[in-house]
Amino acid sequence: MTDTVVLPAADAVTEGQVDPYLDLEAEIKRLRQEKNAVILAHYYQDPEIQDIADFVGDSLDLSRKAASTDADVIIFCGVRFMAEVAKILNPSKLVLLPDAEAGCSLEDSCQPDEFRAFREKHPDHVAISYINCSADVKALSDIICTSSNAEAIIHSIPKDQPILFAPDKHLGAYLARKCGREITLWPGTCLVHDQFSERELVKLKTRHADAMVAAHPECPEAILKYADHVGSTKGILDYVINDPHDTFIVATEQHIIHQMEKGAPGKTFIAAPGADGTCNCANCPFMEMNTMEKLYLALLNEAPRVELPEDLRKKAQEPLNKMMKLSPPPVKQAQAAAE
Repeated sequence: MTDTVVLPAADAVTEGQVDPYLDLEAEIKRLRQEKNAVILAHYYQDPEIQDIADFVGDSLDLSRKAASTDADVIIFCGVRFMAEVAKILNPSKLVLLPDAEAGCSLEDSCQPDEFRAFREKHPDHVAISYINCSADVKALSDIICTSSNAEAIIHSIPKDQPILFAPDKHLGAYLARKCGREITLWPGTCLVHDQFSERELVKLKTRHADAMVAAHPECPEAILKYADHVGSTKGILDYVINDPHDTFIVATEQHIIHQMEKGAPGKTFIAAPGADGTCNCANCPFMEMNTMEKLYLALLNEAPRVELPEDLRKKAQEPLNKMMKLSPPPVKQAQAAAE
């Protein structure tokens, strides 16, 4: 797989050299203005990062924002594949990632050589790849999708056209059921959504009989069958804010609850449990690698930064462009971070 992240120079400022009394929020804001930078953050980031970001959203929202920004520098508080998308869509801009090791279990599960062999076994299939994959895998795909637009994209494909879907098997199986299509699935899973426990969810629902369950389609079918709403990260957020019920069990990465509490402060949100009955499994360890200190250092050092070979970038851009073309227009903009 192509190494797309360039590390800071040998003389760059390190975490150990940062003054512990430094006002990180003030310094980040200063550097953002000085460098004409935009801070994009996924809903799964720590609340303090969400609150300092210029824009908070899910993968589709963030892709749209990255494609339209007039900033000179994009600092992506998310994981590597998200920063790669920003670079693919903005080749002339400096794209930064606070932690170079912030990867993704779905991306790791689908290596380019293996995916190429998978495609070669099914030469008559159209390959739809979930955005949670590397630039190399995107370049080998026909169309990219997110959980927000995957259903619309599948419906755009003729019913007699066989489909491959990678890398999330749970999302792919959900789409096959929802769209009434036979889809050949890559066997990847998200380490967060795969850990929710059906048994513990039933016990939690028993204790909170009036609670509605909102789940991401990366969850196994055993969890989705209890859901009152299945949707993308943004879709779940909109649902819990607008639904008249007061209590919700949330089966996705639990940092989204920060935006839920901001959008509907009078409601109660409970993170869905893992096998041990706790919600600890709902923390993405890769998303948690980013911190305010690393965000500050990335702006200061202008690294780690994402760089892509131009031939790879162009190949990966083609299926992303198809995604943008086939995506339904946004109903409304994703919630911005607090002013």
